[in-house]
Amino acid sequence: MTLCLIHKHPQVLLGMKKRGFGAGKWNGFGGKVQEGESIEEAARRELKEECGLDAKNMAKAGVISFKWQDKPEILEVHIFKAADFEGEPAESEEMRPQWFNANELPFEEMWPDDKHWMPLLLAGKKFQGSFLFDEKNYILGHQLNEVVNEI
Repeated sequence: MTLCLIHKHPQVLLGMKKRGFGAGKWNGFGGKVQEGESIEEAARRELKEECGLDAKNMAKAGVISFKWQDKPEILEVHIFKAADFEGEPAESEEMRPQWFNANELPFEEMWPDDKHWMPLLLAGKKFQGSFLFDEKNYILGHQLNEVVNEI
């Protein structure tokens, strides 16, 4: 899976998820990698589909694995960051984009893991980690490390 955040300091573009997994939460833009496309191609496609932007100079910031204690699957999410883009953010059927000041992100309305790794992304650092959730999306445990090499 992919996730892309637009960070044009001091602003961060998030989208309110309108349907499906994560509905009602502010998040970056992303989704599943389709057959035949690279992870970065999927991130670019999802960004375009969900808010109408074409990212320039997209850089991979992290990889995080997410698991829920009552489900067997693990979601591996590749997180990208971009500062430059073409187009204007536009609402789609899935997301409603909105700019936030990086110091005033709505963490109470985001996934609970975001407050752990988002500061690393905003600081330009690379990271990898894993989070374990219960059925109510509370974090039961996590591990998060800064990475100095390529991810």
